[in-house]
Amino acid sequence: MDPMERLSVPLLEWFWDNARKLPWRDDPTPYHVWLSEIMLQQTRVAAVLDYYQRFLEEAPDISALAALPEERLMKLWQGLGYYSRARNLQRAAKAVEADHGGAFPSDYAAVRALPGVGDYTAGAICSIAFGQAVPAVDGNVLRVYARICGDDGDIASPGMKKKVTKALEKAIPVNWPGTFNQALMELGATVCLPNGAPLCERCPAKSFCAALAQGRVGELPVKAPKKSRRVEERTVWVIFHENTVALRRRPDRGLLAGLWEFPNHEGRGASPPEEWGIGITPHACAARAKHVFTHVEWHMTILCGEAEGDALPEGWVWAGGTELKEKYAVPSAFEGALQLAGVRSNRGE
Repeated sequence: MDPMERLSVPLLEWFWDNARKLPWRDDPTPYHVWLSEIMLQQTRVAAVLDYYQRFLEEAPDISALAALPEERLMKLWQGLGYYSRARNLQRAAKAVEADHGGAFPSDYAAVRALPGVGDYTAGAICSIAFGQAVPAVDGNVLRVYARICGDDGDIASPGMKKKVTKALEKAIPVNWPGTFNQALMELGATVCLPNGAPLCERCPAKSFCAALAQGRVGELPVKAPKKSRRVEERTVWVIFHENTVALRRRPDRGLLAGLWEFPNHEGRGASPPEEWGIGITPHACAARAKHVFTHVEWHMTILCGEAEGDALPEGWVWAGGTELKEKYAVPSAFEGALQLAGVRSNRGE
C-alpha cells in the first residue's frame, strides 16, 4: 500500500486526539476558512489569532469586507505583512458580491479563480468548508510527504507539487476530506517540523516513515537554495512637529504599496534630501534596524529631528499618537521608527 494511503487512518485518529483548538475550526464556514488560510500564508498561527478575531469584529462577512474602506482594511492588517493578501481578499469579496450574489462559490474552479486564491487555498476551502475530496498541498504537506515516502525531489519544484497532489488524490478519504487535509497540515506544523528537528516519537507514521527508517530525517525534504537577497542601505527620518510626526504614503504599486511610511531615502545620509523642502533641526536620537523582505533586506539608519515649520510636501501628513495607533497603517518594517515616534507623539494625546 502507498505510504500516504497507509497514513490515512492513523493520521485521522492522531488528529482527533491532538488537534489544536483554533477559532476557524469551531465554525468552518467558507468565509472563515478562506480568511484564516489567507492570514496564515507566510505567518505563524500564534501571530494570526488576535488578527483573525479583530478582523471578524469589523468584517464579519463577505459583504462587510467588500464595503470596508481601504484605509481601515490596511490598518486591520498592519503587522501581518504581505499586504497584497489583504487587497486580494477585498477584491475577491467584491467579485463574490458581483459574480455570485454574495454567496461564496462551492465549485473548485470558481473558488480558484478568485483573486489571491491558489491551488492550496482553493483545496483547503473546498475540502474543509464544502466536504469535497480535493487535496490542499502546502509546505507542511510537502515536507510530510517527502519524509514519509523518502522522496528526495525538490519540494519547491512544480513537478514535486504535482506528484504530491496526485498521491493525495488517491489517499484522501471521501468521508473526511477536510479533516484529512487539516490533519496533514497539523502534522507538519506540530510534529514533522522543519530544520531537521521533527518529533518522530509522536508521529502516527513512525512505523512506516522512510526517512526515519533510513536515518535521513535531517536530509529531507530537499529544497534548492534560495537566491541571495539584495541589501539596501536606507536612512529613515522621524520628523517631529509639536506632538506629531511626519508620514507619507508609498506609491500604489510595488513594495508596501499604498501604505504609510516614515520619510526615507537610499543611503546613509546625515541630512534629508533637498527636494523634500523641509528644514530639520537634528536630535540626538538615532538607531539602526534591519527588515527582511522576500527579495531584499533594508539596513536602516533611523534619525530624528524637529521640523522648522509645519509645511509638508504633497501627500505627507502630520500624525499624532492616536492616529498612529488607530488610523494610519505603517508596516512593521518601520517598527524602530514607530518606537522612537511613540515616545514623543503620545504626549498630550
